[in-house]
Formats: sequence, structure tokens, C-alpha cells
Amino acid sequence: MTTTVATRTISHWLDNQEFAGTGERFAPVTNPATGQVTGQVALADTADAQRVIAAAKAAFPAWRDTSIAKRTQILFAFRELLNARKAELAEIITSEHGKMLSDALGEISRGQEVVEFACGIAHLLKGGMTENASTKVDVASIRQPLGPVGIIAPFNFPAMVPMWFFPIAIAAGNTVVLKPSEKVPTAAIWLAELWAEAGLPAGVFNVLQGDKTAVDELLTNKAIKSISFVGSTPIAEYVYATGTAHGKRVQALGGAKNHAIVLPDADLDLAADAMVNAGFGSAGERCMAISALVAVGDIADELVAKIKERTVGLVTGDGTRNADMGPLVTKAHRDRVKSYVDAGEAAGATVVVDGRGVRADGEADGFWLGPTLLDNVTTDMSVYTDEIFGPVLSVVRVDTYDEALDLINSNPYGNGTAIFTNDGGAARRFQNEVEVGMVGINVPIPVPTAYYSFGGWKNSLFGDTHAHGVEGVHFFTRGKVVTTRWQDPSQRGINLGFPQNN
Repeated sequence: MTTTVATRTISHWLDNQEFAGTGERFAPVTNPATGQVTGQVALADTADAQRVIAAAKAAFPAWRDTSIAKRTQILFAFRELLNARKAELAEIITSEHGKMLSDALGEISRGQEVVEFACGIAHLLKGGMTENASTKVDVASIRQPLGPVGIIAPFNFPAMVPMWFFPIAIAAGNTVVLKPSEKVPTAAIWLAELWAEAGLPAGVFNVLQGDKTAVDELLTNKAIKSISFVGSTPIAEYVYATGTAHGKRVQALGGAKNHAIVLPDADLDLAADAMVNAGFGSAGERCMAISALVAVGDIADELVAKIKERTVGLVTGDGTRNADMGPLVTKAHRDRVKSYVDAGEAAGATVVVDGRGVRADGEADGFWLGPTLLDNVTTDMSVYTDEIFGPVLSVVRVDTYDEALDLINSNPYGNGTAIFTNDGGAARRFQNEVEVGMVGINVPIPVPTAYYSFGGWKNSLFGDTHAHGVEGVHFFTRGKVVTTRWQDPSQRGINLGFPQNN
């Protein structure tokens, strides 16, 4: 049962102000820790989407021609404001997503790393120049912005994931239309207000609230030059196919099934701590969460016992209280994750820690599911094959390193993976042989720092470019080469031969 405690409406944002739109559809916004509807978000119709996109298009020429020095000054101001007020944003995230306040603050800090990276973008935008490449001919390379760009963000990181993209896009001279998840819409408006306070000109950062109608307009509207997407693989495939069919650059980061191998020589206490942290943090609603533990050799019983010992003491509860893990984002998602646990048990998996009957430190109508540990999981079970996106850690037992490696490399996903070992040779072999985009060695969640790039392989990424870092700069710019010769009388004359450099 859900109840409504407020009637606030979260609207769109364009030209540095809220825009109610003309759409007549709305979706409820719910606090996952209470089950209460706290407001409603406007769902854009096509006209709303076109108006927001038009604002980004109109603002682009002036922002493109704004000096890099001025752009970075505004980014620095945004950084300072965010540092001073990030606790406000964390409270918004917790109220709509459900994650712990400390986790929300951590997400903001990781997003802020990309803002700081973008503050130094001048170095990455500078081109090259060759004097006298040919006689009295100079050649220079430059990088220029694309135009208005679209960002379609998921529910699990309302601040961090958009910040993987928009600081670099804005610093490079593009304008932005951000489409947040309708489950967590308020953080985007808060960020837009902060940009306006930092001095960003009207129309450079815009927010389009909505569902598939808004997404489809971003994917097909000619004014939008690129799409950055993070979400499930089926939708990532759709975004990539539709966006590229309409001539856009697309980086679509899809789903994941992240494995962690634990070798017999590993520090099992360190490994157990890491599995609990990586499996149950943010209620498992992370694309980099470890959901499959591959125990090699005869260590499985001891390792599972250590993980159980740590898991049974975790407190599930309201993210604003003194708990370890919050609720899932919606009741429907909670029920879906629970159904996977049911299916795993029915298929023969051993339920070592059962979160289905958790007694949470929160309201009875919250979307609760406690940390769940399943042992003796086999690769044909749905709890292994599917991306669950919840606090469910599955233990798969194998005899050898080669079996474990084959398990990972044969999986259709290739987002993140980890190995726990004290053997440097085994670790080096793993990082060379594993077919996954991000690898941790005794690090369970190998999310790279902002000056490296984030992204997976196989069905975890559609497109050629990863998020942030140098690849992010290249994604939001395009190269141009300029060849220059200043005329003098000695160079006059007709010559129809192919130009030669001499």
C-alpha cells in the first residue's frame, strides 16, 4: 500500500528556469523507505521535448564561441557550490532512490571528480600545429564541440552518472539536454539550479523529464548530435540502434554480470569483506556490483562461512538512519529481485542468508529486501544468467582458475570483474586474459578515476567510446584539420597536377 504525503510537481528545466510543459501525463515519485508518494514528475509530450531541445540548440552558437577560460571559470564556480552544498543533494538522492546518505555523498564525490577533470580541459582541447609542412604551408589540428547533446541517465546514480558526461560536454562547448530517470527526477533540477547560480548561460544545461516519448525525441531529433546512455542492455541496444540510424554519435553503456574470482591463496578475510561490500552496497543497485562470486578449489566452504558471518549482522533500513543498506528503488523492482531468489531456491541453490523476510529499521511499507547469499549456484539458473540488480550474491564453485576464467569470458556481459589472490603471476595473467573492460586486482569495484575512462566490453557497451577521461573528451568533440598558405606573388600560376608536399 502506498500513500501520498505531498503533491509537489517536478517539472522540466530550460533557459535557466523551470518549465511546466503542456504534457498531461505524470508519474508518481516515491520514497522507497516509506512507500509514500511524495510528488509527481511531469512526463514530456513531444512538444515539450522539442521545446527543451530547441533551447539547447539556440544557446549553442554563443556557448561554442565562449572562451575556454570563461567556460572553465564557470565550471570552477559549479565545483565550489557543489562542494559547499552536496549534503542537500545527498538528501534528495536518498529520499527518491533509498540509498544510505553516506552512499549518496560518495556518489556525489565520484561525480565531482569528473567536474574537476573538466576544469582542466583546456589542455585536452588544444590541437597541434606544424609550421612549413610544405613550403610556406602550415597545418593545424583543432577540436570543436558537436552541438546540443543528449544524456539519458539511470535511476541508480541520479548525480554521478549524469556527471560522467555533462561536465566534459559543457567544458568542450556543447549544450546539454539531460533526461533523468522518472523514478529520481529531483536531483537533475537541483543540479540545473546550481549551474544557473554558477553563471552558466541560459539554455546550456537543460532537463527533460519523461519516459519513452522523451527518449525517442532525443534519439530522432536532428538538433541532438550525440547520445550518452546508461541502463539495461535491451534498452542500450535500442538507444544505439535508433540513435545511430538517425546520424548521432552514441555511447550506450548496458547491463552487467560482474564476477569476482577468489583463488585458494587469497586472504579470505579480505575477500569476504570485499564480497559483502561489493555485493550489497547500495542494495546491489550498481552496474559494477559483484553478483557472482567464483570460488576456486577447496576454499568455498570457509569463504561462504566468512561472508555469512559478515552478512547476518548487516542492518537494512531507512537511508537517513543508522543502517548499513537501504531499500530497493520501487516495490515492483523489489518484487522482481525477490522472484529471482525464489527461482534460485527452487532450482537447487542453497539459501545461506535469506533477505526475503528481513526486519528493516524503517516503515512497514518500505521496499525492503535484505542481503541475500546463495551458494551452489549453477550457470543455468536465472539467478546467475540474468542481471538482477539487487542485493543477491551468488556463489559458483569451480575447481580451477581456467574454469573460472572461461566462466567469465563466455558470459555475454563484460563490464567489470575482479580477482582476489596473493599471486602476482596469477593476477597478471588474469588481467591479460580476461575479456572484460574494467578489472580489479584485490579491488572488488574497479571504477576508474575520472582521468581514465569508464566502460565495458561485449553486451555491456554499444558504441566505441567509453565515458569520461580522454575518450569522453573525444566523444564530445570532433577533429578538424586546417591547412594554411598566405599568398605571395611567387606562388601564382596554374597547375592541374595532384598537390604534392615539398
